[in-house]
Amino acid sequence: MKNIILVLIILFGVSTYAQIQKGKVLDSDGNPVENAYLVNTNSESHAHTDEFGLFSLDKTLLGDVIKITALGYKKSNYTIVSSDDIIILEDDIFRLNEIVIQPKLSAMNVISKIDLQTTPVNSSQEILRKVPGLFIGQHAGGGKAEQIFLRGFDIDHGTDIAISVDGMPVNMVSHAHGQGYADLHFVIPETVEKVDFGKGTYYANKGDFATAGYVAFQTKDKIEKSSIGVEVGQFNTLRTVGLFNLLGNQKTQSAYIATEYILTDGSFDSPQNFNRINLLGKYSAILSDNSKFSILASRFSSKWDASGQIPQRLVDNGTISRFGAVDDTEGGNTSRTNFNASLSKPIDENTFLKANAFYSNYQFELYSNFTFFLDDPINGDQIKQKENRDIYGMNAELNKKTKINDTDVLLQFGAGFRADATTDTELSHTLNRRTVLENIKLGDIDESNLFSYVNSEFNFGKLMINPAIRLDYFKFNYQDKLMENYKTQSESKVKFSPKLNFIYSQNNNLQFFVKSGMGFHSNDTRVVVQNSGKQILPTAIGTDIGTIWKPFPKLIVNSALWYLFLEQEFVYVGDAGIIEPSGKSKRMGAELGLRYQLNDWLYFDADANYTYARSIDEPKGQDYIPLAPDFTTTGGLSFQKVNGFSGGIRYRYLKNRPANEDNSIVAKGYFISDLNVNYQYKNINFGIAVENIFDTAWNETQFATESRLQNEPESVEEIHFTPGTPFFMKGKITYTF
Repeated sequence: MKNIILVLIILFGVSTYAQIQKGKVLDSDGNPVENAYLVNTNSESHAHTDEFGLFSLDKTLLGDVIKITALGYKKSNYTIVSSDDIIILEDDIFRLNEIVIQPKLSAMNVISKIDLQTTPVNSSQEILRKVPGLFIGQHAGGGKAEQIFLRGFDIDHGTDIAISVDGMPVNMVSHAHGQGYADLHFVIPETVEKVDFGKGTYYANKGDFATAGYVAFQTKDKIEKSSIGVEVGQFNTLRTVGLFNLLGNQKTQSAYIATEYILTDGSFDSPQNFNRINLLGKYSAILSDNSKFSILASRFSSKWDASGQIPQRLVDNGTISRFGAVDDTEGGNTSRTNFNASLSKPIDENTFLKANAFYSNYQFELYSNFTFFLDDPINGDQIKQKENRDIYGMNAELNKKTKINDTDVLLQFGAGFRADATTDTELSHTLNRRTVLENIKLGDIDESNLFSYVNSEFNFGKLMINPAIRLDYFKFNYQDKLMENYKTQSESKVKFSPKLNFIYSQNNNLQFFVKSGMGFHSNDTRVVVQNSGKQILPTAIGTDIGTIWKPFPKLIVNSALWYLFLEQEFVYVGDAGIIEPSGKSKRMGAELGLRYQLNDWLYFDADANYTYARSIDEPKGQDYIPLAPDFTTTGGLSFQKVNGFSGGIRYRYLKNRPANEDNSIVAKGYFISDLNVNYQYKNINFGIAVENIFDTAWNETQFATESRLQNEPESVEEIHFTPGTPFFMKGKITYTF
């Protein structure tokens, strides 16, 4: 009898200790808190909340005490009182020691969350700089998409980085100006909630253009308070921004409108006459089954003049200043209208679905003159690039947690499509923006991409193995309107992209990773059909080895060694309407990042990136990749809420780099520092921001270009550049209500 009782006690103990406690973590406004870290102080079992704020904690009984930490919230101890607890966290100042390094592929996102908390942004360009090692440059007025540099890539405007907002793609395939063109100016920075990024080819849910990496922005579902702000600065700069909470602080639904209007002439001798207006509205609701639904509508339009890139020889001989122009009739206008509906729906305690459907209409017209009078000594070489585009698409992903022989497994099944339809995509030789001298390219493009993927995570204690595979199907159609007879030129291609990643978490403060995978970037439809489908989707193969480490509670160190092989740097040059193959390439590099909290209000961050980039098929000395960054570093000090004051000082450094294949022409590097200070008095915030505080003369973008000036007997190949912003101060005032 005693033995039977003993066996029952043991079985009861085993069964009770195997109990799983489920619950939800919310903030004080009822929003789910994602990535909160929960630890049972008795059994030491732990868990993280998902995007719904839900958690599942094993070896947990009624009466157990749970310790909860989350970035930006007060630590909390909670005693389990029911089978489905709701835990409310209170807002708190940002503390680095509350960061828990999570055992997942996107663990580096904690870096962008830290940076967004400590150094907020106030322009759509600055948002991209939240990705460590990413540099941007503007070279044709404030309305053109920025040139991007990352991991030894001159990405142009987006050829090798996949950018999205709330699941909507930003990159434009087969764009009139350049493949992958990514204009992020429709984003109002004050509406950005999260910056998700990853470098390399390792992510199953990222497809076209995700070779150097990806950046995925997420806008806020709700704003706590309404606000109106005005910024005034040098060069006739004015910015107004308004965020308006429409439904108050309700628990289950929210809605807001955000608007932004910008005017500036820029620092150029010939005024930019730039203006841009943004309008965004978003409604979000938490349904009775804990589903999250949101619908977003936005519209942006801009118009500007530009001085373009100027030749170094004219500045050297004193003909024009650094801020002068050869052809100041450059510039353009663009607009984008978006509709996006998103749903995240839990199906059961281990399964949830997330999906979004989107539509965008995009208008683009750009006038440029890169070579002046090289090709047409009478009228000049001005070109017009124009398109009218509709984009339709959908993304869906099913997430399921399960167990296989006591091994925790996460399975993700994804599928979706994207369809682009353009009308009269044009490249023309023009005069003074008004007269079309010659149509170089003119036609309609229809490009479709259907995809699916399977991503899995197998957790073996401290080791997580992440195998995945992605399948893409592309269909390219082009109707060339310069051909005498109507004809649809068509090509198609299927692409498989396997991934395999290993994450080893020694503890919550030390993680090692080995990542590997294949990716690709697509080529312009006009190139694909002209080249009879050859090299449609060049393969990229990459690998990363690195660590994320918290040697001290208030210090995070991330480091990586990486390698990337690209089968073909083969792109359509929209400026000239030609194909420019550049063969196979290799890039390898090292990265180091630091985030350190000196005390409750003072933060330090720094990132350094070294890259060795070369063409494989070219002889030594002729194998440099033009404009590939060699060494970059960024960093700064920021302070938060010190007697009402916040702000910081930041720097960015880009080393000299080759501007052509034999390094005979060099693009000069630069070191720039920026400063901002803000003061909060009751509901009013006063701020001053200074760009380039030391008034450094620097070139924001540079190209080795062959050009000829009017009446110049011979052409000259040399650096053509757009000057960087000189000392630029602006003040702002924001009222919150």
